Amino acid sequence: MMPRKKICFVTGTRAEYGLLRYLMKEIKSSKIFQLQLVVTGSHLSHRHGYTVNEIINDGFQIDASLDIELEKDDNASVCLSLSKCIEKFSEALEDLRPDLVVVLGDRYELLGAVAASMIHRFPIAHIHGGEITEGAFDDGIRHAITKLSQLHFVAATEYKKRIIQLGENPNLVFEVGGLGVDAIKKISLLTRDQLEKSLDLKFRDRNFLITYHPLTIPLKEDSEFEIKELIDGLSSFKDALQIFTMPNADPGNKEIFNLINDYADRNDNVYTFESLGQLRYLSCLSQIDAVIGNSSSGLLEVPTFRKATINIGDRQKGRLCGKSVINCSNKSSDIENSIKKVFTKAFQNCLKEASNPYGEGGASEKIVNILENTDFDSLKRKPFFDIKF
Repeated sequence: MMPRKKICFVTGTRAEYGLLRYLMKEIKSSKIFQLQLVVTGSHLSHRHGYTVNEIINDGFQIDASLDIELEKDDNASVCLSLSKCIEKFSEALEDLRPDLVVVLGDRYELLGAVAASMIHRFPIAHIHGGEITEGAFDDGIRHAITKLSQLHFVAATEYKKRIIQLGENPNLVFEVGGLGVDAIKKISLLTRDQLEKSLDLKFRDRNFLITYHPLTIPLKEDSEFEIKELIDGLSSFKDALQIFTMPNADPGNKEIFNLINDYADRNDNVYTFESLGQLRYLSCLSQIDAVIGNSSSGLLEVPTFRKATINIGDRQKGRLCGKSVINCSNKSSDIENSIKKVFTKAFQNCLKEASNPYGEGGASEKIVNILENTDFDSLKRKPFFDIKF
């Protein structure tokens, strides 16, 4: 019997793990592949919910845990964390010797992992490349990961074209749809009563789920301005339940933490969670009226529930948006008016016919099928693909 091919997944955040979870389950149950798992980033940070426990509770064996020290909140510390990720992932690769490394998205810790993989000459598969987010340095990181990767699994035709434009072989760029849709289709959501007990709160007539991440372009100070404006806009809705999930580990997150916690301390309709976990998060999406903030989830996943997304500012600028998404400026008056728009008859009718531009599910199975029919050794030499003009 041929030895199983080792597929090494790298995860650094709650959001990207939620997207990878069902693909990892497919690989784990495969007779062809052996799942390897490296955990790093905010998964190992108590400030961000120590979400490695969610991975363990899901039954996955972790082959390497790489603590890259995320406690400080400045650009120099991010650079240090990135360097630690390269160093520690390089050491892990010496032991794991994978046939393929798989990463999703645009986090800086993933850039460290793929840089080490490239130097060690292990081929890389990148999921959700080709996308644009002009308000974060994630944009450059995502495209850099694309250039270091050999296999590409994208969520939409527009993204496939962009990756080919970057000089990637069209035969190795596969449009499979969004993995977030897979998670929604496969998971058994909590009922309203179960969710209320789990969160220790009561839903109201109007309910909002809010996630706001730091801006990293041009300056983190813009994030402080935006979160203050967001809180001012939300303050007009004192009868609405407001559930905050805390920001990721980008520079500028501590000030956002502090402002949100202060707002929650002053208002009994506001609740905060470091991390809801995938089950509670998706269950919340089924119960709320709108997702508010600047998280990619509002564009990638929320449209499947036919719920409103109020997408604030430029962090997600450039991503495909469904009709359920209301793009607004970072001014409190625009945020307030956008929330009011959600409850108009015209917009509620629009939601009934809304669809998700990231597909209807099935991405995990498509990726596994492609991997089963790919010669990983053939990926090690990567020519540049020139577009003929």
